[in-house]
Amino acid sequence: MASRYAFLVETYATETLKVLSVWAMTAESSLDQRPAAGDRRGRTLREHMVHQCQSENGWFVNMFGLVAPSEVVPAVVPADQTKLGFLAHYAAIAEWRRAQLQLKADAWWEEHATFFELQKPRNWIMTRRIAHTAHHRGQQTTMLRMFGQDLHSTYGPTADTGGLAKDKPPVVYPYPDVASLLAGESAGGSKQALPTAVDRPVTELP
Repeated sequence: MASRYAFLVETYATETLKVLSVWAMTAESSLDQRPAAGDRRGRTLREHMVHQCQSENGWFVNMFGLVAPSEVVPAVVPADQTKLGFLAHYAAIAEWRRAQLQLKADAWWEEHATFFELQKPRNWIMTRRIAHTAHHRGQQTTMLRMFGQDLHSTYGPTADTGGLAKDKPPVVYPYPDVASLLAGESAGGSKQALPTAVDRPVTELP
């Protein structure tokens, strides 16, 4: 019988593709650029990638007890800290975690685990993990826009896919799945084409 928490595993899989998609939109030359030049308070995109790997490892190891064997990923952060290195590393570890989570029974999801100084059920912790990842991904897409980068969809249309929902623009993801993303980026990039940009401010304001 399927777990009542299968939707959390499915959501983790889709969020993994969204993380990788945002990383794929990043130019290698922008990885060490800060949101404001000379202001060290804001993470660079490379530092965001490092944080994603370290943070997710901490949560899944300490709160879920999922310790990946070294043949899946030899270290928490890839030795090759290029864009392609992070893409390959994160895709491999996230797929291993997804497969492990898919095997868990409802009772496991409902067991309490240590969440920092609290005790919370794992289904609650997983929801917070997904929200935590989305929070950082929002920071990264904001940075990409600041750097003048075109943005494909992550949850819906963007200024670069045709504007706001009221304009009925298309949703254009860079790649349909993780395998296509890794193959495309390894070949130099083969994202789906974006439509012609709208010639007006993209805003709900009058």
